[in-house]
Amino acid sequence: MELLTINNVWMMICTALVFFMHLGFSFLEIGLTRQKNTINILFKNFFVITTGLIVYCLVGFNLMYPSEWIIEGVLGAIVPGLDSVAATDLSYNEGYTYWTDFLFQGMFAATAATIISGAVAERIKINSFILIAILYVVIVYPIVGSWQWGGGFFSTFTKGFGFYDFAGSTLVHSVGGWGALVVIYFLGARKGKFDSNGKPLAIPGSNLPLSAAGVLILWLGWFGFNGGSVLSADPSLTSLTLVTTCLAAAAGGIGAAVFSRILYKNLDLTMFMNGILGGLVGITAGADQMLPTSAILIGLIAGVIVVLSVSLLDKCKLDDPVGAIPVHLFCGIWGTLAVGIFGEMAGFDQFMVQLACVGIAGLFCVVCATIITLSVKSIVGLRVDAKEEEEGLDIAEHGTRAYGDFSIN
Repeated sequence: MELLTINNVWMMICTALVFFMHLGFSFLEIGLTRQKNTINILFKNFFVITTGLIVYCLVGFNLMYPSEWIIEGVLGAIVPGLDSVAATDLSYNEGYTYWTDFLFQGMFAATAATIISGAVAERIKINSFILIAILYVVIVYPIVGSWQWGGGFFSTFTKGFGFYDFAGSTLVHSVGGWGALVVIYFLGARKGKFDSNGKPLAIPGSNLPLSAAGVLILWLGWFGFNGGSVLSADPSLTSLTLVTTCLAAAAGGIGAAVFSRILYKNLDLTMFMNGILGGLVGITAGADQMLPTSAILIGLIAGVIVVLSVSLLDKCKLDDPVGAIPVHLFCGIWGTLAVGIFGEMAGFDQFMVQLACVGIAGLFCVVCATIITLSVKSIVGLRVDAKEEEEGLDIAEHGTRAYGDFSIN
């Protein structure tokens, strides 16, 4: 019982750290976008964590873990005598309680929707985003998650070589990244992002110090994201996971900064910050398996991937204001494949299983995201009109500004 209590307390601390990441996402997105869209970004982030938790409770968790219906536990707490697994066996996993598991998983689900939020910033209708986020959390994320964490076919893909994704490089980050990619394809770029010849133009963010704070908060939150995925307070495994997580983050930042310097002859802070996040996403699939040197190499490569994928999006005329797709999609894919290169079961067979499952998950997400996006577009539209975009979504969608006018007339 004492061990259960220790493990469960650690899991609850990790849940709090993952919750704290939503402040980091908010700061990052606000700082990398323009001041006139601040309230809109905050509203979306509040919406994701509030509504995301509720719909994940009512539908998503039940799809992801079909044998562990959270709604039965809720009803069992309200209706006397109603039998449910949650009400009768709170320590079903020896490492943590049923309720802790649900809340920890719910934070992951909200994270997937937040990835979409950053990529579509500054031009999507708020009602459109709300519908897309709800449908993604209710349907797409839990179904893909069930294929692995819910005991589905990913976990037994081939005899002796099941898919491995420790904390969600594919199941969380790439799932959100694929959705973001599809939505921005149909949404189009912000006005002024590309000139008449298709050349990308910089749209400076409003507050880089705030974004920097957001990145550091996200790095701290990853202690819970990866550390909690150990699913216990096991000293050795938890310590290793936190070490590899930090080393990959550090290497990712250095890799992106150095490679950006080589390509563009400048020291780009936004590349440095997204390189850190790319390293974190890259190590997430195998943080419990890697040696420190492997974690550093994974992070370095993730940093380079961030820089290259930002350039790729620009060449494709796809506008991602915060770099969500380079960080979460491309580095998520890399991190998942890295398990087949550096992990405990590294080899051709494991690599091919990782690659196949990345492809299956990607195809499913793209098809579903396309159906969801086009359906929402036909019902309420996707994009605000040009005048509203110019004025800013704070006024157009919320009727107020984030900051008061204290100028002296």
